[in-house]
Amino acid sequence: MLDALNDFLSGKLLIVLIVGLGTYFTVRSRFVQFRYFGHMFSVFKDSLRGQAGQLSSFQALMLSLAGRVGAGNIAGVGIAVTLGGPGAVFWMWVTALVGMSSSFFECTLAQLYKRADGDGLYRGGPAYYIQHGLKLKTMAIVFSVLLLVTYGFAFNGLQSFTVTHSLQNAFGFDPQQTGIVLAVLLAIVFFGGIKRIASVSDLLVPVKTLAYIGVTLYVIFNQIEHVPAMLETIIKSAFGLDPAFGGLLGSAIVMGVKRGVFANEAGLGSAPNVAAVAAVRHPASQGVVQAFSVFLDTFVICTCTALLILLSGFYTPGFEGDGIVLTQNSLAAVVGDWGRIFVSVALSLFVFTCILYNYYLGENSLQFLTRNRTVLMVYRGLVLALIVWGSVQNLSTVFAFADITMTCLAFVNLIALALLVKAGMRVLRDYDEQRRAGIATPVFDASKFADLDLDPVAWPVPQAAGTVDANAPASPLPASH
Repeated sequence: MLDALNDFLSGKLLIVLIVGLGTYFTVRSRFVQFRYFGHMFSVFKDSLRGQAGQLSSFQALMLSLAGRVGAGNIAGVGIAVTLGGPGAVFWMWVTALVGMSSSFFECTLAQLYKRADGDGLYRGGPAYYIQHGLKLKTMAIVFSVLLLVTYGFAFNGLQSFTVTHSLQNAFGFDPQQTGIVLAVLLAIVFFGGIKRIASVSDLLVPVKTLAYIGVTLYVIFNQIEHVPAMLETIIKSAFGLDPAFGGLLGSAIVMGVKRGVFANEAGLGSAPNVAAVAAVRHPASQGVVQAFSVFLDTFVICTCTALLILLSGFYTPGFEGDGIVLTQNSLAAVVGDWGRIFVSVALSLFVFTCILYNYYLGENSLQFLTRNRTVLMVYRGLVLALIVWGSVQNLSTVFAFADITMTCLAFVNLIALALLVKAGMRVLRDYDEQRRAGIATPVFDASKFADLDLDPVAWPVPQAAGTVDANAPASPLPASH
Protein backbone atom coordinates (compact mmCIF):
# COMPACT_ATOMS: atom_id res chain seq x y z
CA MET A 1 0.00 0.00 0.00
CA LEU A 2 2.82 2.37 0.84
CA ASP A 3 4.53 1.66 -2.47
CA ALA A 4 1.32 2.16 -4.46
CA LEU A 5 0.52 5.44 -2.67
CA ASN A 6 4.11 6.62 -3.01
CA ASP A 7 4.15 5.76 -6.73
CA PHE A 8 1.03 7.82 -7.35
CA LEU A 9 2.03 10.82 -5.22
CA SER A 10 5.75 11.14 -6.00
CA GLY A 11 5.81 9.34 -9.35
CA LYS A 12 2.89 11.13 -10.99
CA LEU A 13 1.09 13.93 -9.16
CA LEU A 14 4.17 15.62 -7.69
CA ILE A 15 6.03 15.50 -11.00
CA VAL A 16 3.15 17.23 -12.80
CA LEU A 17 2.96 19.91 -10.09
CA ILE A 18 6.69 20.59 -9.94
CA VAL A 19 7.19 20.71 -13.70
CA GLY A 20 3.95 22.64 -14.25
CA LEU A 21 4.60 25.26 -11.58
CA GLY A 22 8.29 25.44 -12.54
CA THR A 23 7.23 26.28 -16.09
CA TYR A 24 4.73 28.87 -14.77
CA PHE A 25 7.42 30.52 -12.59
CA THR A 26 9.79 30.52 -15.56
CA VAL A 27 7.32 32.33 -17.81
CA ARG A 28 6.07 34.65 -15.04
CA SER A 29 9.63 35.74 -14.20
CA ARG A 30 10.48 36.25 -17.86
CA PHE A 31 12.89 33.30 -17.78
CA VAL A 32 14.89 34.51 -14.77
CA GLN A 33 17.23 31.51 -14.87
CA PHE A 34 18.26 32.38 -18.44
CA ARG A 35 18.36 36.17 -18.01
CA TYR A 36 20.62 35.89 -14.99
CA PHE A 37 22.64 32.85 -15.98
CA GLY A 38 25.84 34.83 -16.57
CA HIS A 39 25.09 36.95 -13.51
CA MET A 40 24.98 33.77 -11.39
CA PHE A 41 28.75 33.44 -11.66
CA SER A 42 29.42 36.99 -10.44
CA VAL A 43 26.94 36.55 -7.56
CA PHE A 44 28.65 33.26 -6.72
CA LYS A 45 32.03 35.06 -6.62
CA ASP A 46 30.60 37.83 -4.41
CA SER A 47 29.13 35.20 -2.08
CA LEU A 48 32.65 34.21 -1.02
CA ARG A 49 32.91 37.46 0.93
CA GLY A 50 31.16 37.01 4.24
CA GLN A 51 30.51 39.34 7.16
CA ALA A 52 32.00 39.02 10.63
CA GLY A 53 29.83 36.83 12.82
CA GLN A 54 27.44 35.95 9.99
CA LEU A 55 27.12 32.99 7.65
CA SER A 56 28.02 33.98 4.11
CA SER A 57 25.97 33.28 1.02
CA PHE A 58 28.75 30.89 -0.05
CA GLN A 59 28.45 28.92 3.20
CA ALA A 60 24.69 28.67 2.72
CA LEU A 61 25.32 27.45 -0.83
CA MET A 62 27.78 24.80 0.38
CA LEU A 63 25.29 23.67 3.01
CA SER A 64 22.52 23.33 0.44
CA LEU A 65 24.87 21.50 -1.93
CA ALA A 66 25.70 19.17 0.96
CA GLY A 67 22.15 17.90 0.62
CA ARG A 68 21.63 18.31 -3.11
CA VAL A 69 24.91 16.66 -4.09
CA GLY A 70 24.46 13.26 -2.52
CA ALA A 71 23.63 9.64 -3.19
CA GLY A 72 21.10 10.75 -5.80
CA ASN A 73 23.93 11.96 -8.01
CA ILE A 74 25.54 8.52 -7.94
CA ALA A 75 22.78 5.97 -7.34
CA GLY A 76 19.89 8.13 -8.60
CA VAL A 77 21.41 8.71 -12.02
CA GLY A 78 22.27 5.03 -12.28
CA ILE A 79 18.66 4.10 -11.52
CA ALA A 80 17.36 6.62 -14.07
CA VAL A 81 19.62 5.25 -16.83
CA THR A 82 18.88 1.62 -15.87
CA LEU A 83 15.09 2.03 -15.99
CA GLY A 84 14.72 4.84 -18.50
CA GLY A 85 17.72 4.49 -20.81
CA PRO A 86 19.99 7.38 -21.91
CA GLY A 87 16.95 9.54 -22.70
CA ALA A 88 16.25 9.89 -18.97
CA VAL A 89 19.27 12.20 -18.75
CA PHE A 90 17.66 14.67 -21.18
CA TRP A 91 14.51 14.86 -19.05
CA MET A 92 16.65 15.42 -15.97
CA TRP A 93 18.07 18.46 -17.76
CA VAL A 94 14.59 19.74 -18.63
CA THR A 95 13.46 19.31 -15.03
CA ALA A 96 16.49 21.22 -13.78
CA LEU A 97 15.90 24.08 -16.23
CA VAL A 98 12.38 24.77 -14.97
CA GLY A 99 13.40 23.85 -11.42
CA MET A 100 15.93 26.67 -11.37
CA SER A 101 13.08 29.20 -11.41
CA SER A 102 11.23 27.37 -8.60
CA SER A 103 14.43 27.35 -6.55
CA PHE A 104 14.90 31.06 -7.23
CA PHE A 105 11.45 31.93 -5.88
CA GLU A 106 11.44 29.65 -2.82
CA CYS A 107 14.91 30.76 -1.71
CA THR A 108 14.16 34.45 -2.39
CA LEU A 109 11.01 34.18 -0.27
CA ALA A 110 12.97 32.38 2.46
CA GLN A 111 15.36 35.33 2.60
CA LEU A 112 12.53 37.87 2.47
CA TYR A 113 10.64 36.42 5.44
CA LYS A 114 13.60 35.17 7.50
CA ARG A 115 13.80 35.94 11.24
CA ALA A 116 16.73 36.77 13.50
CA ASP A 117 17.12 33.96 16.05
CA GLY A 118 18.51 36.11 18.88
CA ASP A 119 22.02 34.65 18.58
CA GLY A 120 23.13 36.90 15.73
CA LEU A 121 22.03 34.39 13.08
CA TYR A 122 18.88 33.84 11.03
CA ARG A 123 16.19 31.19 10.61
CA GLY A 124 13.81 30.84 7.72
CA GLY A 125 12.20 28.57 5.17
CA PRO A 126 8.72 27.58 3.98
CA ALA A 127 7.28 27.47 7.51
CA TYR A 128 8.33 31.09 8.01
CA TYR A 129 7.04 32.44 4.71
CA ILE A 130 3.81 30.49 5.17
CA GLN A 131 3.27 32.02 8.61
CA HIS A 132 4.42 35.57 7.88
CA GLY A 133 3.53 35.75 4.19
CA LEU A 134 0.25 33.85 4.14
CA LYS A 135 -0.70 34.19 7.84
CA LEU A 136 -1.46 30.46 7.99
CA LYS A 137 0.10 29.27 11.26
CA THR A 138 -1.46 25.79 11.18
CA MET A 139 -0.21 25.17 7.64
CA ALA A 140 3.28 26.26 8.75
CA ILE A 141 3.21 23.85 11.70
CA VAL A 142 2.13 20.97 9.44
CA PHE A 143 5.04 21.70 7.10
CA SER A 144 7.52 21.83 10.00
CA VAL A 145 6.35 18.50 11.43
CA LEU A 146 6.56 16.83 8.01
CA LEU A 147 10.06 18.21 7.43
CA LEU A 148 11.21 17.12 10.90
CA VAL A 149 9.95 13.56 10.45
CA THR A 150 11.20 13.20 6.87
CA TYR A 151 14.65 14.74 6.97
CA GLY A 152 15.48 14.91 10.67
CA PHE A 153 14.69 11.25 11.34
CA ALA A 154 13.75 8.93 8.45
CA PHE A 155 16.24 10.07 5.83
CA ASN A 156 19.11 10.13 8.32
CA GLY A 157 18.48 6.48 9.15
CA LEU A 158 18.41 5.67 5.45
CA GLN A 159 21.67 7.54 4.78
CA SER A 160 23.35 5.64 7.63
CA PHE A 161 22.21 2.32 6.15
CA THR A 162 23.50 3.32 2.70
CA VAL A 163 27.00 4.33 3.75
CA THR A 164 27.63 1.55 6.31
CA HIS A 165 26.62 -1.19 3.86
CA SER A 166 28.58 0.40 1.02
CA LEU A 167 31.71 0.38 3.22
CA GLN A 168 30.99 -3.21 4.21
CA ASN A 169 30.89 -4.24 0.56
CA ALA A 170 34.07 -2.31 -0.31
CA PHE A 171 36.22 -2.92 2.78
CA GLY A 172 34.45 -5.53 4.92
CA PHE A 173 33.75 -3.08 7.78
CA ASP A 174 31.15 -4.15 10.34
CA PRO A 175 28.02 -1.96 9.77
CA GLN A 176 27.25 -1.48 13.47
CA GLN A 177 30.79 -0.40 14.31
CA THR A 178 30.81 1.92 11.31
CA GLY A 179 27.48 3.34 12.49
CA ILE A 180 28.91 4.08 15.95
CA VAL A 181 31.98 5.83 14.48
CA LEU A 182 29.73 7.82 12.16
CA ALA A 183 27.51 8.86 15.08
CA VAL A 184 30.52 10.05 17.11
CA LEU A 185 31.87 12.15 14.22
CA LEU A 186 28.44 13.64 13.59
CA ALA A 187 27.95 14.43 17.29
CA ILE A 188 31.11 16.55 17.24
CA VAL A 189 29.62 18.60 14.41
CA PHE A 190 26.00 18.69 15.65
CA PHE A 191 26.85 20.11 19.05
CA GLY A 192 28.84 22.92 17.46
CA GLY A 193 25.65 24.39 16.03
CA ILE A 194 24.94 25.79 12.59
CA LYS A 195 28.31 27.59 12.34
CA ARG A 196 30.24 24.33 12.76
CA ILE A 197 27.91 22.50 10.38
CA ALA A 198 28.48 25.24 7.80
CA SER A 199 32.25 25.18 8.37
CA VAL A 200 32.47 21.41 7.86
CA SER A 201 30.27 21.64 4.75
CA ASP A 202 32.49 24.50 3.58
CA LEU A 203 35.44 22.10 3.66
CA LEU A 204 33.95 18.78 2.57
CA VAL A 205 31.50 19.84 -0.16
CA PRO A 206 34.10 21.39 -2.51
CA VAL A 207 36.51 18.49 -1.85
CA LYS A 208 33.98 15.72 -2.53
CA THR A 209 32.45 17.54 -5.48
CA LEU A 210 35.70 18.46 -7.22
CA ALA A 211 37.22 15.01 -6.61
CA TYR A 212 34.19 13.25 -8.03
CA ILE A 213 33.93 15.59 -11.02
CA GLY A 214 37.69 15.22 -11.62
CA VAL A 215 37.57 11.42 -11.80
CA THR A 216 34.48 11.36 -14.02
CA LEU A 217 35.98 13.99 -16.32
CA TYR A 218 39.10 11.79 -16.61
CA VAL A 219 36.89 8.99 -17.96
CA ILE A 220 35.03 11.38 -20.26
CA PHE A 221 38.16 12.99 -21.72
CA ASN A 222 39.72 9.57 -22.28
CA GLN A 223 36.83 8.90 -24.66
CA ILE A 224 36.12 12.45 -25.77
CA GLU A 225 35.72 11.38 -29.39
CA HIS A 226 32.62 9.38 -28.38
CA VAL A 227 30.96 12.19 -26.40
CA PRO A 228 29.18 13.92 -29.34
CA ALA A 229 27.66 10.60 -30.46
CA MET A 230 26.60 9.82 -26.89
CA LEU A 231 24.95 13.23 -26.49
CA GLU A 232 23.10 12.55 -29.75
CA THR A 233 21.97 9.18 -28.35
CA ILE A 234 20.69 10.90 -25.19
CA ILE A 235 18.60 13.37 -27.19
CA LYS A 236 17.27 10.79 -29.65
CA SER A 237 16.39 8.38 -26.86
CA ALA A 238 14.52 11.13 -25.02
CA PHE A 239 12.02 11.24 -27.90
CA GLY A 240 12.03 7.53 -28.74
CA LEU A 241 14.05 8.05 -31.95
CA ASP A 242 16.87 5.64 -31.09
CA PRO A 243 15.88 2.07 -32.09
CA ALA A 244 17.84 0.51 -29.21
CA PHE A 245 15.84 2.47 -26.61
CA GLY A 246 12.57 3.12 -28.47
CA GLY A 247 10.54 1.07 -26.03
CA LEU A 248 11.73 3.15 -23.08
CA LEU A 249 10.22 6.52 -24.08
CA GLY A 250 7.63 6.58 -21.28
CA SER A 251 10.12 5.33 -18.71
CA ALA A 252 12.70 7.86 -19.89
CA ILE A 253 10.34 10.75 -19.20
CA VAL A 254 9.06 9.45 -15.86
CA MET A 255 12.45 8.36 -14.50
CA GLY A 256 14.27 11.44 -15.82
CA VAL A 257 11.79 13.85 -14.27
CA LYS A 258 11.44 11.90 -11.02
CA ARG A 259 15.17 11.42 -10.45
CA GLY A 260 15.82 15.02 -11.55
CA VAL A 261 13.32 16.38 -9.03
CA PHE A 262 14.72 14.37 -6.15
CA ALA A 263 18.35 15.05 -7.10
CA ASN A 264 18.17 18.86 -7.22
CA GLU A 265 15.24 19.25 -4.75
CA ALA A 266 13.96 22.38 -6.52
CA GLY A 267 10.47 23.15 -5.26
CA LEU A 268 10.48 20.52 -2.51
CA GLY A 269 10.85 23.08 0.29
CA SER A 270 14.12 21.81 1.78
CA ALA A 271 16.76 24.16 0.33
CA PRO A 272 14.96 27.40 1.45
CA ASN A 273 15.63 26.45 5.08
CA VAL A 274 19.35 26.70 4.37
CA ALA A 275 19.13 29.65 1.97
CA ALA A 276 17.60 31.80 4.72
CA VAL A 277 20.61 31.61 7.06
CA ALA A 278 22.91 33.77 4.90
CA ALA A 279 23.47 37.49 5.47
CA VAL A 280 22.93 39.06 2.05
CA ARG A 281 22.19 42.55 0.73
CA HIS A 282 19.14 41.56 -1.29
CA PRO A 283 16.85 38.49 -1.01
CA ALA A 284 16.96 37.91 -4.78
CA SER A 285 20.74 37.49 -4.76
CA GLN A 286 20.37 34.34 -2.64
CA GLY A 287 17.68 33.15 -5.05
CA VAL A 288 20.19 33.54 -7.88
CA VAL A 289 22.86 31.64 -5.94
CA GLN A 290 20.50 28.77 -5.16
CA ALA A 291 19.33 28.58 -8.79
CA PHE A 292 23.02 28.18 -9.64
CA SER A 293 23.24 25.24 -7.22
CA VAL A 294 20.49 23.44 -9.19
CA PHE A 295 22.57 23.95 -12.34
CA LEU A 296 25.68 22.55 -10.62
CA ASP A 297 23.82 19.56 -9.26
CA THR A 298 22.13 18.41 -12.45
CA PHE A 299 23.95 19.84 -15.45
CA VAL A 300 27.43 19.27 -14.05
CA ILE A 301 27.47 16.42 -11.51
CA CYS A 302 24.54 14.30 -12.71
CA THR A 303 25.70 14.71 -16.32
CA CYS A 304 29.21 13.59 -15.34
CA THR A 305 27.76 10.45 -13.73
CA ALA A 306 25.55 9.75 -16.75
CA LEU A 307 28.41 10.11 -19.25
CA LEU A 308 30.65 7.97 -17.02
CA ILE A 309 28.05 5.18 -17.16
CA LEU A 310 27.23 5.51 -20.86
CA LEU A 311 30.84 5.80 -22.07
CA SER A 312 32.25 3.00 -19.93
CA GLY A 313 30.98 0.19 -22.12
CA PHE A 314 29.69 -1.61 -19.03
CA TYR A 315 26.10 -0.43 -19.41
CA THR A 316 23.88 -2.25 -21.88
CA PRO A 317 20.11 -1.98 -22.49
CA GLY A 318 18.25 -4.19 -20.03
CA PHE A 319 20.94 -3.93 -17.33
CA GLU A 320 19.69 -5.33 -14.01
CA GLY A 321 21.17 -4.03 -10.76
CA ASP A 322 21.09 -1.05 -8.43
CA GLY A 323 22.42 2.40 -9.25
CA ILE A 324 25.48 2.25 -7.01
CA VAL A 325 26.63 -1.06 -8.52
CA LEU A 326 26.18 0.34 -12.03
CA THR A 327 28.25 3.45 -11.27
CA GLN A 328 30.93 1.47 -9.42
CA ASN A 329 31.33 -1.08 -12.19
CA SER A 330 31.25 1.58 -14.91
CA LEU A 331 34.17 3.41 -13.33
CA ALA A 332 36.02 0.16 -12.63
CA ALA A 333 35.62 -0.84 -16.29
CA VAL A 334 37.73 2.19 -17.26
CA VAL A 335 40.19 2.77 -14.41
CA GLY A 336 40.40 -0.64 -12.73
CA ASP A 337 39.15 -2.04 -9.42
CA TRP A 338 40.14 1.07 -7.45
CA GLY A 339 37.14 2.71 -9.15
CA ARG A 340 34.76 0.71 -6.94
CA ILE A 341 36.65 1.85 -3.84
CA PHE A 342 36.62 5.46 -5.04
CA VAL A 343 32.84 5.40 -5.51
CA SER A 344 32.39 3.98 -1.98
CA VAL A 345 34.63 6.67 -0.48
CA ALA A 346 32.91 9.39 -2.50
CA LEU A 347 29.53 8.06 -1.41
CA SER A 348 30.70 8.16 2.22
CA LEU A 349 31.58 11.85 1.94
CA PHE A 350 28.34 12.56 0.11
CA VAL A 351 26.30 10.80 2.80
CA PHE A 352 28.16 12.44 5.70
CA THR A 353 27.39 15.93 4.42
CA CYS A 354 23.84 14.87 3.50
CA ILE A 355 23.24 13.84 7.12
CA LEU A 356 24.52 17.24 8.28
CA TYR A 357 22.08 18.88 5.88
CA ASN A 358 19.18 16.64 6.93
CA TYR A 359 19.95 17.25 10.59
CA TYR A 360 19.93 21.02 10.11
CA LEU A 361 16.59 20.89 8.30
CA GLY A 362 15.15 19.00 11.27
CA GLU A 363 16.68 21.43 13.75
CA ASN A 364 15.32 24.41 11.84
CA SER A 365 11.84 22.86 11.91
CA LEU A 366 12.16 22.15 15.62
CA GLN A 367 13.23 25.74 16.29
CA PHE A 368 10.09 26.91 14.52
CA LEU A 369 7.94 24.72 16.78
CA THR A 370 9.77 25.36 20.08
CA ARG A 371 12.88 27.14 21.37
CA ASN A 372 13.22 24.82 24.37
CA ARG A 373 16.91 23.90 24.74
CA THR A 374 16.13 20.54 26.35
CA VAL A 375 13.96 19.53 23.39
CA LEU A 376 16.84 20.41 21.04
CA MET A 377 19.24 18.20 23.05
CA VAL A 378 16.74 15.32 22.94
CA TYR A 379 16.42 15.78 19.14
CA ARG A 380 20.19 15.59 18.71
CA GLY A 381 20.34 12.43 20.82
CA LEU A 382 17.52 10.80 18.84
CA VAL A 383 19.19 11.56 15.52
CA LEU A 384 22.47 10.02 16.70
CA ALA A 385 20.62 6.95 18.00
CA LEU A 386 18.89 6.60 14.63
CA ILE A 387 22.27 6.75 12.87
CA VAL A 388 23.44 3.69 14.84
CA TRP A 389 20.06 1.93 14.52
CA GLY A 390 19.83 2.60 10.78
CA SER A 391 23.24 1.04 10.17
CA VAL A 392 21.89 -2.44 10.95
CA GLN A 393 18.26 -2.22 9.78
CA ASN A 394 16.36 -2.80 6.55
CA LEU A 395 14.74 0.58 6.01
CA SER A 396 12.61 -0.06 2.94
CA THR A 397 9.33 0.56 4.80
CA VAL A 398 10.70 3.63 6.59
CA PHE A 399 11.99 4.97 3.28
CA ALA A 400 8.61 4.50 1.58
CA PHE A 401 6.91 6.32 4.46
CA ALA A 402 9.48 9.13 4.31
CA ASP A 403 8.92 9.50 0.56
CA ILE A 404 5.22 10.03 1.23
CA THR A 405 5.80 12.61 3.97
CA MET A 406 8.35 14.41 1.77
CA THR A 407 5.84 14.48 -1.07
CA CYS A 408 3.22 15.95 1.27
CA LEU A 409 5.56 18.71 2.43
CA ALA A 410 6.40 19.43 -1.21
CA PHE A 411 2.67 19.91 -1.88
CA VAL A 412 2.43 22.35 1.02
CA ASN A 413 5.46 24.28 -0.25
CA LEU A 414 4.27 24.39 -3.86
CA ILE A 415 0.85 25.70 -2.81
CA ALA A 416 2.57 28.40 -0.71
CA LEU A 417 4.85 29.37 -3.61
CA ALA A 418 1.88 29.72 -5.96
CA LEU A 419 0.06 31.93 -3.44
CA LEU A 420 3.16 34.07 -2.73
CA VAL A 421 4.32 34.50 -6.33
CA LYS A 422 3.24 38.18 -6.31
CA ALA A 423 5.53 38.94 -3.37
CA GLY A 424 8.37 37.07 -5.07
CA MET A 425 7.78 39.03 -8.28
CA ARG A 426 7.93 42.35 -6.37
CA VAL A 427 11.35 41.41 -5.00
CA LEU A 428 12.53 40.29 -8.44
CA ARG A 429 11.32 43.54 -10.08
CA ASP A 430 13.18 45.56 -7.45
CA TYR A 431 16.32 43.58 -8.19
CA ASP A 432 15.80 43.97 -11.95
CA GLU A 433 15.33 47.76 -11.66
CA GLN A 434 18.53 48.21 -9.66
CA ARG A 435 20.45 46.06 -12.11
CA ARG A 436 19.11 48.09 -15.05
CA ALA A 437 20.16 51.26 -13.21
CA GLY A 438 23.73 50.00 -13.26
CA ILE A 439 23.93 48.88 -9.62
CA ALA A 440 26.21 45.83 -9.66
CA THR A 441 25.15 44.67 -6.18
CA PRO A 442 21.50 45.62 -5.51
CA VAL A 443 20.55 46.52 -1.94
CA PHE A 444 17.16 45.74 -0.41
CA ASP A 445 15.17 48.72 0.87
CA ALA A 446 12.63 47.39 3.37
CA SER A 447 10.68 50.67 3.31
CA LYS A 448 9.40 49.74 -0.16
CA PHE A 449 7.87 46.59 1.33
CA ALA A 450 6.34 48.08 4.48
CA ASP A 451 3.05 46.24 3.83
CA LEU A 452 4.79 42.87 4.27
CA ASP A 453 5.44 41.20 7.63
CA LEU A 454 9.24 41.45 7.58
CA ASP A 455 11.63 41.16 10.50
CA PRO A 456 13.09 44.65 11.24
CA VAL A 457 16.27 43.05 12.58
CA ALA A 458 16.84 40.99 9.44
CA TRP A 459 15.77 43.82 7.11
CA PRO A 460 16.09 47.18 8.89
CA VAL A 461 14.53 50.22 7.19
CA PRO A 462 17.33 52.58 6.04
CA GLN A 463 17.24 55.96 7.80
CA ALA A 464 17.15 59.23 5.87
CA ALA A 465 20.49 61.02 5.61
CA GLY A 466 21.30 62.98 8.74
CA THR A 467 18.71 61.25 10.96
CA VAL A 468 19.16 58.63 13.62
CA ASP A 469 16.46 56.38 15.05
CA ALA A 470 17.53 55.43 18.54
CA ASN A 471 14.92 52.68 18.72
CA ALA A 472 15.88 51.00 15.45
CA PRO A 473 17.52 47.58 15.77
CA ALA A 474 21.17 47.30 14.84
CA SER A 475 21.66 46.26 11.24
CA PRO A 476 23.52 42.98 10.74
CA LEU A 477 24.87 44.36 7.47
CA PRO A 478 27.87 46.66 7.02
CA ALA A 479 27.38 50.42 7.22
CA SER A 480 27.40 50.63 3.43
CA HIS A 481 23.99 48.96 3.47
